Amino acid sequence: MTEQRTAVVAGSTQVLAHVPGLARHGSKPARELPRHPDVSEKFLASLRSYEDAVAYAPHQAYVGAVHPRDMGERPWWGRSGDAARLGPRGEIVPDIEFLGLLVAVDRFDLVTLAPDVADEAAAALAGHPLAKHLDLDRIEKAKGDVASVLLRPGSMPLHLGASRLGGAVTAAHEEDEALTAAVLLDNLASKATATLSLLHLLHNEGIDPSSVDFVIGCGEEAIGDRYQRGGGNMAKAVAEVAGLSEASGMDVKNFCAAPAPALVTAAAMVSAGLFDRVAVIAGGSMAKLGMKFQGHLKHDMPVMEDVLGGAAALVQADDGVSPRIRLDSVGRHRVAAGGSNPAIMEALAVEPLRRLGIAMTEVDDYATELHNPEITEPQGSGDVPARNYKTIAALAAQAGEIDRADIAAFAATHGMPGFAPTQGHLASSLCYLPHAVDRLTTGDATRVLLLAKGSLFLGRMSQLSDGMSVLFERNGKGT
Repeated sequence: MTEQRTAVVAGSTQVLAHVPGLARHGSKPARELPRHPDVSEKFLASLRSYEDAVAYAPHQAYVGAVHPRDMGERPWWGRSGDAARLGPRGEIVPDIEFLGLLVAVDRFDLVTLAPDVADEAAAALAGHPLAKHLDLDRIEKAKGDVASVLLRPGSMPLHLGASRLGGAVTAAHEEDEALTAAVLLDNLASKATATLSLLHLLHNEGIDPSSVDFVIGCGEEAIGDRYQRGGGNMAKAVAEVAGLSEASGMDVKNFCAAPAPALVTAAAMVSAGLFDRVAVIAGGSMAKLGMKFQGHLKHDMPVMEDVLGGAAALVQADDGVSPRIRLDSVGRHRVAAGGSNPAIMEALAVEPLRRLGIAMTEVDDYATELHNPEITEPQGSGDVPARNYKTIAALAAQAGEIDRADIAAFAATHGMPGFAPTQGHLASSLCYLPHAVDRLTTGDATRVLLLAKGSLFLGRMSQLSDGMSVLFERNGKGT
């Protein structure tokens, strides 16, 4: 029998693609804007510039340039300042380059680009640090007459900003609703952002692509055809494009909660000796673009949901330095636990620590649903992270670990402002993993708990919620 090994997270990266021209194709804008031409006009006039998107503090936190606690006072939008597209843990990509990336990962010639856009995208990507890993020859082959492509039934336009027509996406089948242009664009966008994140991970950590044995996808996209809608497998598709020639893969689906079981599964595979290196990847969700635009326009804000996220992490056997993944700490939301927020937090934040004899105050950072409140509040959804941290702190007080008078201080010290775009799987603690790695290696943290929650009721198969948590610890061998 193979001896059980300790699994660690050896690296984590994240990217954002600024895609204001595609925001109109988010689920909410695609339904609302055609019915209200005046609102559509205001929507397009309220799209952010790339410079504003790069300077936005939550975006800088997402790519690791600042810790969420150091984003400063709100409002974050409207603030200018020096900011770079490249962060320590990833980058923020402009829309012209993203269209080039869409083509670079397109294996079925679904995307056509206007010749001038293709030339501009190819030139920009040629200077990218990861250019040698991208199939840029596909961009030249994707040139075409976009206007004629849009005459085909079911085709969709691809815009740059408010009005520049950059390209088009065609349907892959005339009658298959799982292969419409909208679904394929969603899937290609997820593939492109996940691939870029994985390439950054390999580059940043100096990893030989052929050394990765397995890839687990945990995004929100649904890939398939009419006979296997949502069948997958994004993980292996990304592995192919990123050059992971020796890897296989699979997808884990659990609504917003999927990244936590994906990380736990990866750690279990490594711990069992099944694989030496497992990558966990996730791409962005087109459906969430512009989801809360009505609240933003009502408050004279820009359209804030104009970015697609991506993430990648590497789980491997203990290297003596990287944060350890405590598989004995895994918290799960049992069927019998109940659906209230305190019951979920009891199962995910209290019970696992109690089982290990670790006080709640001994966890430095709790990462939970880190949705950016500046996006959610104008539409009436409130500050989701603040609510969760208040609940966790109240449970610590209930357990007698802190005084009730210290609830606010506990939430501020062990929590943080939300900074992730409203793409649930990314916000549901995965977005904090790069910061957790930094805090547990070069920082002063000892333990970080990632909690993810999922809304199973959205699929109309169950009234239940779900969730999972896992503890990351500083590696004692490196100290």
